[in-house]
Order: sequence, then C-alpha cells, then structure tokens
Amino acid sequence: MWAVPSQVLSQNDARASAAYNLAPEQPLLNRMAGASSRVHYLSDFCCPLGGRAAGKPHVLRHDAEVFLSTGREFVYVYDQEGGLLTAVYQFPDQVWHLQLLATRRALYVLCARTGIYCLSLDSLDRSGSQACEDKEDETHPYPVIHVDPDACVLPDAALCAFTVLDDVLVTLAQGPTQWKMQLFECPHAGEEPRPGGQVGEVQLSTCTPPGGVPGEPTAPCFLPVLCCVFPPDSRAPHGHPQGCGCFMLEEALFGLLFGVDASLLQSPVVLCGLPDGQLCCVALKALVTSELAPGDPKVLVKILHHLEEPVIFIGALRAEPQEEEEEEAVRELLPVENVHSDCLVALGHQGRTLAIRASWSESGNLVPELREYYLPGPVLCAACGRDGHMYHSTPSDLCVVDLTRRDSTWNPEKPDGAIGSLPSTLCPASLNICSALALCVTARAPTGGTELLVLSSKGRLITCSLDLNPEAPVPTKMAVANAGQKIKELLLDIGDVSERVSFLKKAVDQRNKAITSLNEAMNVSCALLSSQEGDRPISCTITTSWSRLELRDMLMATCTLDNSSSFSLDQGWTLCIQVLTSSSALDLDGTGSAFTYTIPVDRLGPGSRREVTLPLGPSESGVLDLPVTMSCWLFYSLREVIGEALAPSDPLEVPYLEKLPLNLPKQEGVCLPLCKRTVDMLQCLRFPGVASHPAQAPSVPGPACDPVETFLKTCQGPGSEPTGAASLRAKYLPPSTASIRVSAGLLRAALEDGHSGFHLCSATLCWLLAENAAVDVLRAQALSSIQGIAPDGTDVNLIVHEVAVTDLSPAGPIQAVEIQVESSSLANMCRAHHAIIRRIKTMVTEQAAQGSSPPDLRMQYLQQIHANHQELLREVQTLRDQLCTEDEVSSCSTAQKLLQIYKQLRNPSLVLL
Repeated sequence: MWAVPSQVLSQNDARASAAYNLAPEQPLLNRMAGASSRVHYLSDFCCPLGGRAAGKPHVLRHDAEVFLSTGREFVYVYDQEGGLLTAVYQFPDQVWHLQLLATRRALYVLCARTGIYCLSLDSLDRSGSQACEDKEDETHPYPVIHVDPDACVLPDAALCAFTVLDDVLVTLAQGPTQWKMQLFECPHAGEEPRPGGQVGEVQLSTCTPPGGVPGEPTAPCFLPVLCCVFPPDSRAPHGHPQGCGCFMLEEALFGLLFGVDASLLQSPVVLCGLPDGQLCCVALKALVTSELAPGDPKVLVKILHHLEEPVIFIGALRAEPQEEEEEEAVRELLPVENVHSDCLVALGHQGRTLAIRASWSESGNLVPELREYYLPGPVLCAACGRDGHMYHSTPSDLCVVDLTRRDSTWNPEKPDGAIGSLPSTLCPASLNICSALALCVTARAPTGGTELLVLSSKGRLITCSLDLNPEAPVPTKMAVANAGQKIKELLLDIGDVSERVSFLKKAVDQRNKAITSLNEAMNVSCALLSSQEGDRPISCTITTSWSRLELRDMLMATCTLDNSSSFSLDQGWTLCIQVLTSSSALDLDGTGSAFTYTIPVDRLGPGSRREVTLPLGPSESGVLDLPVTMSCWLFYSLREVIGEALAPSDPLEVPYLEKLPLNLPKQEGVCLPLCKRTVDMLQCLRFPGVASHPAQAPSVPGPACDPVETFLKTCQGPGSEPTGAASLRAKYLPPSTASIRVSAGLLRAALEDGHSGFHLCSATLCWLLAENAAVDVLRAQALSSIQGIAPDGTDVNLIVHEVAVTDLSPAGPIQAVEIQVESSSLANMCRAHHAIIRRIKTMVTEQAAQGSSPPDLRMQYLQQIHANHQELLREVQTLRDQLCTEDEVSSCSTAQKLLQIYKQLRNPSLVLL
C-alpha cells in the first residue's frame, strides 16, 4: 500500500507540495505497458463521506447523466455534457444504495432505517417550483428537492440491500439471527406501497446480531452486496447502466455454478455477498413461492464460497479472446453487460479476491476453476471493465489488474488443462489516484478505450480516460510544449513514488523492529518467570558503601544489572529502582517517602552488566531515616515499542482501516521484579578504629554543624571543657542500651558453616555485620565488641559476650550469647536494635524449618517474667498519663522514672532458643 507522509511534505519545496495535492488524483504514468491516461475534474461535492461505513457512496452513469450519493442523505444528478448539477434530492436518512431502471426513467434509492424510494426522473422539470420554494436554505448553492415520504414504495427499516429488474424487486433484510431475501413485484413511482406485493421469500445463513438499543434498527458495519446474473439465452437485462450489478455469464460457467435447474428454467440468479464472507446464490424462478410458505433454504440457497472477510464487490468480465459477434458489439460500444462474461470475481474488504471460470480438465471435461488472490487492502470499491481488466481502490491508490492470459491462444476444439486457466498471480498496476470511494467503468467513443468515473474521498467527481491496449501505436512526433509537459509530469510522478516507497519502507522497518523486540521481550519474560528460585538469567544485586560527594560523606547504593541469559535488552526496557524510606523516629505520625528512579537500558547484550549508583543520604541536615527498602524491577514499555509502529501510515487511511488488532493495556507495559533489599543501621555503621590502614581511614562527620556551636568552640580556651547539646548529653545522660539473648546452640547450628574455627562471640558479630563493607577487617581481627559511628556522627557500640541463663530450664543453666547495643542517641540505638532483631528472626525461621527443638523449660518462671512485663507496661501507661497533667518540675522526675522502665523493657530476662 502506497502512502504519502505529511511530515515529509512539510519539509519539501513547492514541487513536493504540488505532487501531493495533484498526484493522488491525477495519474501521470500508468505502470502497465503501453497504457496512457488523462484526468478531468467535473465537480466538487460536500464532505465528509461515509467511507467503508454503512453509508456507502455510489456512482451511476446513463448516457450523459451521472447519479451519485456521497454516503449522506443527498443524491445528486449531474449532467456531464453540460457540466451542470441539475438536481439534488434530500432523503430522511443516509442513502445506502442506488439503482437506475433506465427504460422506465425510474431511480430506486435505499434509505437507511426507512426503506426503498422510487423517483421518476421525468418529474425533474415539474419539481422546479418546489426547489425554488426551498431557496431559504442558504447553506446549499443549488436547488434541493426534499423527497416526499409518499415516494417510499417499500417501507422496511431492516432493509440493507436490493436489486431491481424489469418487473421484480429483490431485497435483503437483516433479521435478529438471519438474513432474509424477499421478492416483490416491482413497484413504480407514484404508486402506493403494496403490502401484498411479495411473491417469494427465503432465509439465508445466520448473521451477527446487530448491537445498539433493543428495538431500534442498527446499521451493520458492512452492507451486503446483491447482483443479478443472467444466462446467455435469456432476455438481456435492458436498461441497466454500468454499476447496477447485472451481467450475463456464458453458458458453460452459468451451468457449472448454478446447476442444471437454473439452466433449464433460464432463470436469472441473484448473487449475495454477506458481511461474514459467504458468497451464495438463489435462482429467482425457484424463489417464487407463497408468502405464507417461504422457500426451504436447503433447496433454494447454494453457497458458492467463503471469503472469510466482508464481501465488497461482485462482478464479471471476459478473460478469453472474444468471438466475432462479441467483437462487433465492442466496436459498436454496447454495454459491457451485454457481452457474455466467462469469469466471475468477488473481492473481500482486506483484499482477498476470488475468480471463478470454466476450464478443461485433463480428462476433457469442463470443470469450475476457483482461484484465490491477495490484493492490497483494505478495498473501498471495485469495478470490472473490458478486456479482462478489474479496478479496485484502496485508501492510498487505485489499481488495475489483468485476469487474461495473453501468452496462449484459446481453442475450444483442443481442450487442455493449461489452456483457458486463470493466471497464477495478479500484479496490480497503480493509476495514482488516492481513496476512490466509488467507481463506474464505461467505454469511450470512438477509440474504444476505457473511461473511469471516480468519486474521491475529497468529494471530487473526476473522469480518468485510459488506453490499456498494449498494441496501441506510439506517436512518432510530439510537440515541444507537450514534451515539456510530459517530462514535468514524469518528474512529479517519480518524486511522488519515491516518497511513497521511502515512507512505506520506513513503516515496514518499524513494524519488523517492533515484532523482533516483542519476541525478545517474550523470551526474557518467560526466562525470568520460570526461574523464581535459584540462579536467575537476569539478576540485580544491591551493595552499599560510603563515598565523598560534594564535600560530604554520602551513603551510596550500587545496583548491578547482570545479563547472564542469551537474550538482549534493547529499546523499550527500563530499569526501575524504588527507594522507600521509613519515617523519622521522632515523627510518630510520619509515613516515610518513596522515590523511583528510571534508567533506560539502551543495549545490554548477553554476558554484559551495568551499574547504577544512587545516593541514599544523609540529607543536608545530617539525618538518614533507616531502614531504607530498595526494590528493583525491569519494565518493558509496549507503547514506546509498538505505539509508533501501529500508528496509521497515512492520514487518508484513518477512516477506512479496521481498528488496531492489538489494543494496548492500561498499564502500557510489562513489569518483571528482580530483587528487594533493606538497608538498615548495621550496614551503614563505619568503624574508623579498626581500618586496616589508619592513614586511609575515612573521615567521619560529626552531627550537623550549628553556627552557634561552631562559634562557641572557637572561643574556648585550650583547657576549657566542651560545651553544646551533644557534650552535655554525653556528660550527664547515660547512653541508651538494649540487649537480646540468643541460645549458643542455636547460633552454633546457624553459623558453623560460614564461621567455622572462630570464637562464637566474634563469629556472631561478623554475622551481624556481614553486609557491612568492613566485615572482612572485622573477621581478620576476631573482635567480640566494636565501636561504630552512625550516619549522623553519633557512636553506636556493639558488645557480644557469653552468659549463662539460670532458673529457665530444670536441666541446668542454658549457655547463651548476649548482644548488647549502646548509643548516646536513642533513635540510633532503636534502629540498630531493630536491625539485629530482623536478622535473628530470619535465622530462627530457617532453623525451625530444619526441625530443631528447644529444651525443657520451667513454665512457672516464664509466667512470672510475663507478669512482671505486664506490670511494667501498666506503670508506663500511668506515667505517660501523668506527663499530660503535671507541671514542668514534676514532669522531670516522671520522665526519669519512665526512662528507667523503658530500660528494663529493653533488657528482658528471656532467651531465644
């Protein structure tokens, strides 16, 4: 499908702009050998048009008169010879179909949700007075004739298609579950509707129930197609201009398609193409039954084929060389329908094409030959012409295909399976006309060429004169002016085609790239989701370390994305890192804060890794709210990868293309979790006193500098004592402490693999600080106690020693390890205590899963400890209530008592077993 990009046109010069404005509707050079064309603009009509929707445009021509509808409620009558618009009919609703019965000068119009109207064309002169009365409608520069409701000869809101012959009218109505074909005596203009005029009825195949409001008729997305086929020896369908869907088939093909009964009865056959893709037929003479006893569908309806997409067009053409009498008819420019066609064609909405003709089998018998082709789509309209040519329109081009086989001569006396067969492929040749919504093909006198009458999407009625004769003589001389104009047209056409090809190639490359990326994303997703446990093909690890940044020491987190799989992470992949901080210990109502960092993964091939470093704190005030939870995941953006690839390549395609087959989900992507880690106080402690090289020990910041304290320090003498809040707290307020006891047996069972050969206390301390950067130095020195520095500069001491717990087990004392935390900052002590409890909780859960059992305990001793704690909790509540009512002096002693009780609660006499 060709398309012209609007963004390319905006960057080019006036030549490209002229090519865009004129080339789509002015064919400059036909791709077929020996072909030439000329375009003339006739008139402009109102837009917008209906496109592929239910209101389908139509163009009919009879002699010099052109009848057309644009998909709205208007029907126009245009005099091509005089170049005048002679009449405009306005109907109550959209016009879905037109058909002209020229012998009676009657125009039949199907109006949506109303029925069929019949207008007498001889009454145009008499309607002049009525048109003059409507001149108060200033929006139309031409006379508008409002159609009288009495002109409705067959009112039926369910009608979707019809075809009219000399004396019968065939209609197709949409029922709740089935299509219904009905046969009526042909009504005439001025007659009253006759409810008893029905002479036949049959139910067709099932249809999709229409949506919308129950009880109200709803327009189908695609209208069915009806046409009438006549046998060669029957009365020719006189008075039917081109475009009305009536044609004659040769005797062999007619009998093969519709059977012996239709051939013996010499009955016309109605072909029906349904929106679900079915192509079926009904013989008219067999359809004449009583209205009270409708025909049996199994007997009357024959399904010829299924296109599996909505049928847009049904036609017939001559694919073999014509005999003498038919050649004479062509020379006399008789209607193409009066020529016996030997090939039946049907087109689907997406371009699937069916061609049927009679051919000789290897055994010497005539058999129907069916071939399916695939043409560019979506198809907007189509028409059949002379010499085996068929025209079909897409949103970007109008093409012609040749169904004849000119490389062999047909001889009916020498049947051969290869002779008379259809071509194996169809090669569309472009006519450089964009978005033709309606077509009409007629012969052009006196040369016998072809003339197309086209209604474009811009509302222009144009004619295109074609000469598709490959044997046409080439003129030997050409005027200088004509040669210059021809060269100019050729250059414009070359530039237009080059731009179309370039843009089409770009669109195809984008879609291929999107498909490749989607396939790679599917493989990555399956690999990650199938390996939830164990080594993952794509992993992310998080480590923390201190670094000097902007003259301050900052805690940095390094996220390493490692691709150990055989897939690549290309466009569309993003590494997302969420940092969730806890609320401050002093802000009891705080909820913390969350920050999410997104890092595009441009190109991460197999075996590659990428590191991302993020600052965690402390802030400018020196505060680092711990613990911090970090979560990493991979996000694949569907909108980024396929959004541009699925966008329409041409603005002209938007009204006609189907909805996108892939609807993007609301989340717009795929999220694959990688890892989650909690950074707590034990990982952030620094130990400058145990550094392997004291000269390289990192500088440890003190608390946030207060300008007043800095000034006071500079004013102090050499022997004066330090002042300030921190020094006063260290001098008069004892450090806050908390302790927890763990069974020595439990620790040995958990640590014997990774810490064999070490003292239990030093092994426990190294286990607690396993995620700290200084753990290797601590393990080498085998320390059981250590003094660390918190991020805000305050000290945090960790002391590990063995104790014996008596009175708990009747078997004797229980050996345990006591882990004690001391800090001058109550908040930092609580953070370190929380980190220790989190590690011990994980250890106890793992050991419990292995089936270890605790020793016998004295339940009376445990009950006494529990009762003591309950008494302490009640005393805490009483003291907190007193703080709300006492004065400042009394509240100091109450606060001291409260701190003493908190200290007792933080040091229970229990032990984890």
